[in-house]
Amino acid sequence: MVPSVVARQDHELTARITRTVQLFYEDDASPGSGRPSFVRAGSSLANCAGRFAVVQDDANFLALVHPEQGIALSFALPAGEGGSRAFDDDHHNKRDKLDLEAGVMIAGRGSDFLLMMGSGSAPQREKVVVVSWRGSEPGDTRVLEAPALYKSLRDVRDFSGSGLNVEGMVLLGDVLRLFQRGNEPPHGGVQPVNATCDLAWEELWAHLQHPEVAPPPELRNVIQYELGELDGVRLGFSDAAVADGGHILFSASSEESLDGGDGRVTGSVLGVISSSGEARWTPLTQPDGEVYRGKVEGLEPAPGDPNVAYFVVDADDPDEPSQLCRVDLSGPWYE
Repeated sequence: MVPSVVARQDHELTARITRTVQLFYEDDASPGSGRPSFVRAGSSLANCAGRFAVVQDDANFLALVHPEQGIALSFALPAGEGGSRAFDDDHHNKRDKLDLEAGVMIAGRGSDFLLMMGSGSAPQREKVVVVSWRGSEPGDTRVLEAPALYKSLRDVRDFSGSGLNVEGMVLLGDVLRLFQRGNEPPHGGVQPVNATCDLAWEELWAHLQHPEVAPPPELRNVIQYELGELDGVRLGFSDAAVADGGHILFSASSEESLDGGDGRVTGSVLGVISSSGEARWTPLTQPDGEVYRGKVEGLEPAPGDPNVAYFVVDADDPDEPSQLCRVDLSGPWYE
């Protein structure tokens, strides 16, 4: 039987937002490429040589931002169907987006690169994007088709539940750990689940480069999580990152959704999974202590400071800029 962890609210922990900046690009909008003047839908954060790479789920651009500044440099990813890099209802192409929801920097393994995964919630979203990193700058980009990998994730129902939706990943030594968000409706008697699984990194990388000869790695160490609720709405994983002492920080949001799409958000939490497997969380709060009602999508600890983290917010509105927030952590987060 698959292990299940019940995450508890820890009233000794606090996570208070101390600064919020809207993410605008250094350059003006580029209508020819489909890029507006702001970061549209931040979905993940990754620390890339001291700058945060903000991954976007409905725009094929990376935004590179210093955590203390908020002004973003733009790096274009390959265009999608019809040469577009922006995907929304106005363009009538939302179904074609890569839906990149998880990103992690792979460093110190011969070459450094940013690895980004589509959510797998639809066939068009079964792709992995790799951006090489040279010093502090992004370089070559590859978009890798990965249907066999996503099929293997979907087929293990203990991990995918009623619908696959990969929202985060962390590299732990030789293992890539994926975080599944359980926000799809029940299907065929199967319930949605929040879960993690481990993939052997070398086997995964071999498969991504040579899928015709290297099979996808076996899912290992599947663990399901009961995260609880905020205001009666079920929490679901939205990102994760390795923090102090090997602990894993995670974010989760409570979003009402009947079909797996965007719905009313009642709030978000930050939590920690200890090396022993215990999971605890606390609601995010505003500077005045009121509960924060935004939708956290990407999370990254501050470089060199275990008591500070950053997260990116998606307003689910293509006309609104994403926000980068600093959050101060207090209490026994890493005990």
